[in-house]
Amino acid sequence: MAAGVLTPSELTRAYLKRIKTLDPKIHAVLRTDPSAQRQAAASDARHRSGSVRGPLDGIPVLVKDNVETRGLSSTAGSLALAGKPPHSDAVLVARLRRAGAVILGKTNLSEWANFRAQKPTSGWSAVGGQTHNPYVLDRNPCGSSAGSGAALAASLAQVAIGTETDGSIVCPAGMNGVVGLKPTLGLVSAQGVVPISAEQDTAGPMARNVTDVALTLAAIAGRPLSAGAPAVAGRPLSAGAAAVAGPRSARDAARRLTGSDGFGGRAAVAAAGVGSLRGKRIGLWRLPSLGQAVDDVMTRAAHRLRAAGAQVVEVTPPYQDRLAELEFPALLTEFHRDIDAYLATRHGPRDLADLIAFDRAHPAERTCFAGQELFEQALAAPPTTDPGYRAKRAEQRELSRRSIDETMAAHHLDAIAAPTNPPAWTTDCARGDNDVIPSSTPAAVAGYPSLSVPAGTTGGLPVGLLLTAGGHQDAALLSLGAAVERRLHAWRAPRYLPTTGPGTTER
Repeated sequence: MAAGVLTPSELTRAYLKRIKTLDPKIHAVLRTDPSAQRQAAASDARHRSGSVRGPLDGIPVLVKDNVETRGLSSTAGSLALAGKPPHSDAVLVARLRRAGAVILGKTNLSEWANFRAQKPTSGWSAVGGQTHNPYVLDRNPCGSSAGSGAALAASLAQVAIGTETDGSIVCPAGMNGVVGLKPTLGLVSAQGVVPISAEQDTAGPMARNVTDVALTLAAIAGRPLSAGAPAVAGRPLSAGAAAVAGPRSARDAARRLTGSDGFGGRAAVAAAGVGSLRGKRIGLWRLPSLGQAVDDVMTRAAHRLRAAGAQVVEVTPPYQDRLAELEFPALLTEFHRDIDAYLATRHGPRDLADLIAFDRAHPAERTCFAGQELFEQALAAPPTTDPGYRAKRAEQRELSRRSIDETMAAHHLDAIAAPTNPPAWTTDCARGDNDVIPSSTPAAVAGYPSLSVPAGTTGGLPVGLLLTAGGHQDAALLSLGAAVERRLHAWRAPRYLPTTGPGTTER
């Protein structure tokens, strides 16, 4: 774009064409925005006149369907919200528009962000059906931001927005072989986002490389990052970051768009200035419960990081069993409070009791799984004024922060690293998910940032490396993540295999 070789309109048309031809295989995109080409044309004019708003000007973005987007149906995957679209944008979408981004469309998600049934199937919603993992189509894309992760793996947009309460950005990033950041709680406004819990919910950027994640965070964050300005590898991101290297030819642009250049943006990572790993201390939390194949990926990743000069020490953050006991009951209480407040602002059911009744009356809501046990448990949960609830929320907030802070202090760490995800399980509505993945919980409950970058594959299925740091260390975490990403060089293009079998390889 900077060289005038590629225009926002050309880029937008290319992604819209790719969605039309490829998305029927994966069902990641619920709907495209009819105004996308008009948005791109406005960006064309800004590029011609030299009034570009920043590095996201003209960049197509997909938005998860639990984030309100003006004039576009924003449903959380539920038919209950599929009537009138919202009249205004969520704060983060308004910020994307101010940055000049092209809102390309909405992505499918796990209905109600996976907070409806006890045994849900990730990536399924009554509105969008089942999203498939682009690497192996009968495998699951994980987490409630399933459509955003799968769309990026298939190169259906440059960046996407996900949301997370615990694992729903980072797990789909890991399982779809892309990058996802769960920011520090409060850094990105939750206004206009369908809630589970104000104590843990955050939206965040997802992309195929760390630089694009950082540039998107800079656009949607409500305040500067702690390093003074959003940065990758210590270099500030501002309007001047538009100098990030663009394609040098139409052929280069096409290769980057389709991912066939082997990375889809590595030149931009280099241009942003990836720092050295020499002297960095990383604590490896192995999580053997995720299986030997995942542990082997972690061993290979640790070897490569050590070869680049990092010191990798093995750690086990404390208090994890207690956190697992405390988190779910608190979320039930908070969901009842927060979903009632949200539903009062939308056309459809007015509160949680109404929503339960809606699901019972609409068979289409039960075509994959019938349960809404979490809704029913939340309806019966104690209120947020209950002393028992308040004590348990305070305890888990303290323990989660201590689990990270004490581990980092004891070992003088720059970050804790852990596997983001197991290999993708087979999607099965009758069985539900197989997703007990503890690595995301400490940062999710603490409100600290976590970043998943591709670490490798097993059986042709991606595994992510989850990096966690202290509160408001988003900039430092992105800088470290860019260096880790460059060293591991683990991204591989999806092959859209119908199932696993001969020909899949481990890397």
